[in-house]
Amino acid sequence: MSAFLDKMRRRAGRYLDVRPADVRPARGVLSLSFDDIPASAWTEAGPILAQHGVKATYYVCGGLSGGRNLDLPQFEVEHLQALHEAGHEVGCHTYEHVSTLTLSPAQLDASLARNAAWVAERLDGHEMQTFAYPFGDCALGSKAVIDKRFLCGRGVRDGINAGRSDRNLLQAIGLESRRLPGYDMEALVAETRASNGWLIAYGHDVSDTPTPYGCCPEDIDRLIRLAKAADLDIQPVAAAWRMATA
Repeated sequence: MSAFLDKMRRRAGRYLDVRPADVRPARGVLSLSFDDIPASAWTEAGPILAQHGVKATYYVCGGLSGGRNLDLPQFEVEHLQALHEAGHEVGCHTYEHVSTLTLSPAQLDASLARNAAWVAERLDGHEMQTFAYPFGDCALGSKAVIDKRFLCGRGVRDGINAGRSDRNLLQAIGLESRRLPGYDMEALVAETRASNGWLIAYGHDVSDTPTPYGCCPEDIDRLIRLAKAADLDIQPVAAAWRMATA
């Protein structure tokens, strides 16, 4: 029964309290993002991003720093500071990496405030501008909280953002080994270009033997090359949001 109720609550968050935004960039846009920030999302993905001269968005949970998640080492503060100094966006993913389905709006707001303070203390007052839902779980009551604090929120529902979009539950595709075989990446990039849309990709760990939630280095390299060949603009989420909704 609990699983059924959670499914219904996810549907409510997806389809109700839509806060519409008109997403119409001058040309197609790609944003790359990494959730949780396993250490390899920086140590392995960072050099690929640098090689291509592109910036990504890293969604941080302060509570995961220096720990393990899915039996993988997570980022250290030094990693976070290095990627921030390299010009990548640091966004919010709650402090505890907790599903919004388990939190009241007040509890969610407290988690966001705690994460904001943790990040600001370590990144010279940096204020996070965008949010990604842990597990992709968007409780209906969470959307107003996200709307108050951030430019936009990103979920995990497959799709390209084009035209009328929910600013607090943007669509995305997963750079995850469990999902990648189901995508026609060339077609997604071509559709993003043709529609002048915004394609957001999210991942986690990066290695030659990724978890089901991670990808290989060549998966990132391939998507960037496809996007460049299609003349997509590659921007972090906050910058892309401003371009797409100007």
